[in-house]
Amino acid sequence: MSSEGKKLFNIIILGVSFMFIFTAFQSCGNIAQTVITNLNNTDFHGSGYTSMSIIYGVLSASNLISPSLVAVVGPQFSMVVSGVFYSLYIAVFIQPATWAFYTASVLIGIAAAVLWTAQGNCLTENSDENTIGRNSGIFWALLQCSLIFGNLYIYFAWQGKTHISESDRRTVFIALTVISLVGTVLFFLIRKQEDTKAPGDDDSTNEILGESSSARNKMMRAVAAFKKSITLSFTKEMLLLSVTTAYTGLVLTFFSGVYGTCIGAVNRFGSEEKSLIGLSGIFIGVGEILGGGIFGLLSKKSRSGRNPVVMLGIFVHFIAFYLIFFNMPNDAPIAPMEGTDQVAYMIPSKEVAMLCSFLLGLGDSCFNTQLLSILGFLYSEDSAPAFAIFKFVQSICAAVAYFYSNYFLLQWQLLIMVLVGFFGTITFFTVEWGAAAALAARGSDYSSI
Repeated sequence: MSSEGKKLFNIIILGVSFMFIFTAFQSCGNIAQTVITNLNNTDFHGSGYTSMSIIYGVLSASNLISPSLVAVVGPQFSMVVSGVFYSLYIAVFIQPATWAFYTASVLIGIAAAVLWTAQGNCLTENSDENTIGRNSGIFWALLQCSLIFGNLYIYFAWQGKTHISESDRRTVFIALTVISLVGTVLFFLIRKQEDTKAPGDDDSTNEILGESSSARNKMMRAVAAFKKSITLSFTKEMLLLSVTTAYTGLVLTFFSGVYGTCIGAVNRFGSEEKSLIGLSGIFIGVGEILGGGIFGLLSKKSRSGRNPVVMLGIFVHFIAFYLIFFNMPNDAPIAPMEGTDQVAYMIPSKEVAMLCSFLLGLGDSCFNTQLLSILGFLYSEDSAPAFAIFKFVQSICAAVAYFYSNYFLLQWQLLIMVLVGFFGTITFFTVEWGAAAALAARGSDYSSI
């Protein structure tokens, strides 16, 4: 197999592995609060929102050390170990205990930081200036297939159910645990890239992620990775992109946890309210996959760079927020186990709810594919620290959003996303214009990015 063929194979395996792991984890996130609401009249006293807040809070802090860990043990082994912890978190729901639930939330937060830092490094190692857009799209489309498969099962398994029994819960989470373990094992198929650099080349990626077995050199690489993360954090481009990244963290919280809870709490949906959570996840996944395919795989046909895609993303999200505001009761995110009988400005419509799910996924893919692409382009030699900063900002904003989701009515959550999304779009445009100018200065074609 040629070098390019091997790199494409690695990208596909990377995407398929993440697809399996996040089929399990995102399905878990979509139904966690609904399942926990049915458990809170037992000895279990936990909150899905609080758990996710812990996960993303720990994840954000762990990104300070994740480049060092990836530098020491390598991206492939880092992803394998992280995948095991994802599986353990999902397995907790088979027989829930409050202490195990929150302990697993802390552990998966650390694992997620390492997993996504290693993913960014692996994506960049197997891409170049001309293929980073395509590879980002392939990875994102495969990853977002995860939203379809798990939620499809939930939709049919919970059809007509208004209460989730112990048997229903165990069946779902045993299946999700096995699926997560399959994705973890697939990481072993990723093939290591040969070092094509001359011995004297000064390459900061090799310096940080070299292969020396010396303990001293490993420590030096870990320290260098940490210093590089701190340095990159205060660059103009990274500070501007952090606003855009913050928006993706807020949206991640909303579509992966809050919106599904809202749908499941609307009593006007009748006996379908719980199964609609799974159907919503499917429509989010369709939007994500469509966006990843169009704006990632076909990025070579674009002559205008990344800005039009991001503009489309914010436009689509604003439409979704507007429709959700009119369709969903204001107290839906914090409704009790009995649900809510309130209405917003229209009778709750299942069709509008599913349309909004699709728009949320489509807009999210616009932002994330372009963020992955521009980070891989700007920081091709410092990929691990750059992607660690990306996940740090995204995760801390997701943690904050999960925390206030326990208390804020729907209208305030939507308003926060509108404001941050508006400014995040402007800051992304600023960085992209700078990248285009730098590319033109060295005589490259803007469409290649």
